[in-house]
Amino acid sequence: MARVALLIGVSEYEPGLNPLPSAVKDIEAIQRVLVNPEMGGFAASDITMLKNPQRQEIEDAIYHLFSNRQKDDLLLFYFSGHGIKDDRGKLYLSTRATKTQNGKLVTPSAVAASVLHENINDSRSQRQVVILDCCFSGAIAQGMTVKDAGIINVQEQLGGKGRAILTSSTSTQYSFEQEGSELSIYTRYLVEGIETGAADKDTDGWISIDELHEYASTKVQEAAPAMTPKFYPVEEGHKILLAKSPKDDPILKYRKEVENRINRGKFTIPARRMLNSLRLQLKLTSEIADAIEAEVKQPYQDYQHKLEEYEATLVASYASETTLSENTFNDLRDYQQYLGLRDEDVASIEEGIIGQPKPTVVVEQTPVPPEQNQNNQFEFEVVTVNAKGEQINRSRKRAEFFSENLGNGVVLEMVAISGGKFLMGSPENELGRYDSESPQHTVTIQPFFMGKFPVKQSQWAVVAALKKVKIDLNPDSSNFKGANRPVEQVSWDDAVEFCARLSNKTGKTYRLPSEAESEYACRAGTTTPFYFGETITTDLANYRGTDWDYRGTLYPGNYGQGPKGEYREQTTDVGIFSPNPFGLFDMHGNISEWCQDAWHENYNGAPTDGSDWMSDNDNRLLRGGSWSYDPGYCRSAGRLRYARVVRYDNVGFRVVVAAPPRT
Repeated sequence: MARVALLIGVSEYEPGLNPLPSAVKDIEAIQRVLVNPEMGGFAASDITMLKNPQRQEIEDAIYHLFSNRQKDDLLLFYFSGHGIKDDRGKLYLSTRATKTQNGKLVTPSAVAASVLHENINDSRSQRQVVILDCCFSGAIAQGMTVKDAGIINVQEQLGGKGRAILTSSTSTQYSFEQEGSELSIYTRYLVEGIETGAADKDTDGWISIDELHEYASTKVQEAAPAMTPKFYPVEEGHKILLAKSPKDDPILKYRKEVENRINRGKFTIPARRMLNSLRLQLKLTSEIADAIEAEVKQPYQDYQHKLEEYEATLVASYASETTLSENTFNDLRDYQQYLGLRDEDVASIEEGIIGQPKPTVVVEQTPVPPEQNQNNQFEFEVVTVNAKGEQINRSRKRAEFFSENLGNGVVLEMVAISGGKFLMGSPENELGRYDSESPQHTVTIQPFFMGKFPVKQSQWAVVAALKKVKIDLNPDSSNFKGANRPVEQVSWDDAVEFCARLSNKTGKTYRLPSEAESEYACRAGTTTPFYFGETITTDLANYRGTDWDYRGTLYPGNYGQGPKGEYREQTTDVGIFSPNPFGLFDMHGNISEWCQDAWHENYNGAPTDGSDWMSDNDNRLLRGGSWSYDPGYCRSAGRLRYARVVRYDNVGFRVVVAAPPRT
């Protein structure tokens, strides 16, 4: 049984790609822990390291890694560098000679992921680990087309038997370096998890690949919350044992207790005293114990330092400009992304600074945030596509919002929706429409606030812990777990209970949107089938992008002349796709959203004032389509119905709150 590794680091690039100084250092650090007999146990002669290689060198090395192997051999492929998409959405690994021409990837200058895929599938080894410490499009220098942005279905392109695929992030990133560290953020914690043994969660003396990823992922999100490392195990891939850890080691025992007790970089008084006693019991010196605690605290301190940097930059920007220019707003958003911070991370900072009296753009009929004198603003980018799904425009917009502090560090962001009139329903010539979307009728909507995202699982858990109003709530109801994923498997009554508890906590009247409010907010002034334009693509939303033959009926994975795409088969984190012109995310796909209304077969007799439309039947309205539906159901006018009691993993909701009248 052999243990063989291929480590590739690409730091140097042709003009058009940003240099990544950490990439070569990453493979040196990985090699260090792999050859250590007390850790990885790899023979030095069985590890191939390629620093800034050319394409042919990489392809030859991939071939030799996977060819002529036995089924029990453990094969490790590690890559640190740029990951790039071509204009068809295919993944490529960069080389030192990778370049672009006329805004597109020159594919012969990079290594197609299919090369790796084919060699993996041809190998007899049934224990294969693939680690990609790269972004898919975000590190490309200016000049690349907008098609470079998006998400790669890694498991689809690199999947197979007995395999574990780890990726550092699915989001757009400008840099892989962590300030003050020579290594990329993800690799830094992979190495730390092995060197310290802290990744051995079950203390069995071995670090499995899923334990290692869980440790590194947790640390990354403490330091850079906008990065979302992913793990794609295939069959028994998650059980592959990559390294040893010391058993019954007092240093490791103390570290694990520190990891368990620390909360946002601090210890409670009881936790502090327990740790002090444990130091004595394990006979650790103060120097060793303090060093362990300092290392465990480091990710949170890195995060705090980034918040301080962002706050200082925002203050300095406002000091130099009375009203921030569009260029400055754009640069601030880029800087936020560079720091690895999410919108919710900086929301309270912006509220404290931008919320100060300063000249702002006020949109007519924009509602006033409850209990606030000044509107906060955020900036976002809106994408428009043509009938073929090709992006034809990207524009910057601003929206006003307020943040509701739910407690436990969880915030609910509510976006201002201006009042107005719109034509509800779909025209008779719209592809994929149903008669239930008729007749089209004009509806007047009053200003209100709507959730920037569907209710997230982190928000659900906090509110579900509040005092019961009518019914019990399951705080962990969702099938697809993730704090930033939408909550699902909640009934209409569950959603109403959530609104009631939230209202009691805040003193505001939170509720589900009416169907008219939902369509108005989704359209955001557009009249096309989707707010993106005449069609939609899986680069823009999470839906079933492949053909589906269901009971003899073929449901196409594309809409109109648009392209087919991928079928992710699950929810995704909210906010990873472009928003609509109102600044609302995930209004198409991802999760179907409950409305307040009962189901009606058509719009005959529907209210025209934007209010909900109730009846005695127990079927309720949903909008938006979902990850499991074909694109036609995701249209702005698309309607769905379910019994109010169902709890499906494609059903969630978002909330609205009425805007008080201006005084």
